Amino acid sequence: MRHFLFILMLSAPCAAQLREPPAAFTIARLKYDGGGDWYNGPTEIPNLLAFIAQHTPIRTAEQEAQVALTDEHLFAYPVLFLTGHGNIRFSEEELRRLRLYLERGGFLFANDDYGLDKPFRKELQRAFPDKKLVPLPLSFGLFQTPFHFPNGLPKIHEHDGAPPQALGLFHEGRLIVFYNVSSDIADGWDDPDVHNDPPEKRQEALKMGTNVIVWALTH
Repeated sequence: MRHFLFILMLSAPCAAQLREPPAAFTIARLKYDGGGDWYNGPTEIPNLLAFIAQHTPIRTAEQEAQVALTDEHLFAYPVLFLTGHGNIRFSEEELRRLRLYLERGGFLFANDDYGLDKPFRKELQRAFPDKKLVPLPLSFGLFQTPFHFPNGLPKIHEHDGAPPQALGLFHEGRLIVFYNVSSDIADGWDDPDVHNDPPEKRQEALKMGTNVIVWALTH
């Protein structure tokens, strides 16, 4: 089992984005080609990091990092976050690096912000042709701690009204990709005036995001 490697580290300085690996835990937003808006929701990760720092022992940076799969510092970040509304395309070298990153202990947190689903599944299948996304059962530990979600993934935004799906990709028994569809929990991390979500929805989204991060750092 992996442990909280970042709890005792010093806080990183505040910046618009971190350009070097931080001294405290942060989430690295994954940049990608293909035309999708990988950069959308700039307040999402900072708000989630602040919530994690308030409710867990994890010491966090104040800002996200932004990395491409080919970046030198990719392996300095234990958690990658991928989101967007449109197309996504990885080169063969990016696919190789993604496989290597995930198989060596990294974690990918993917959020369908409405419109990302088909291209993301296609690229993930290219990266792992021998693996499939599977639904995570309600009994899965990620829904239990530090916050309890007896009904599984919460529904934050309506989109097409489809039920929320929490999907996972596993390697040698370890969850390496968490993918949420028809939920858009990341939009619930944004500043309150961005989507005008009610406070209870934002709390659900922040708690669920925290559960995913805690799971990623401890398993």
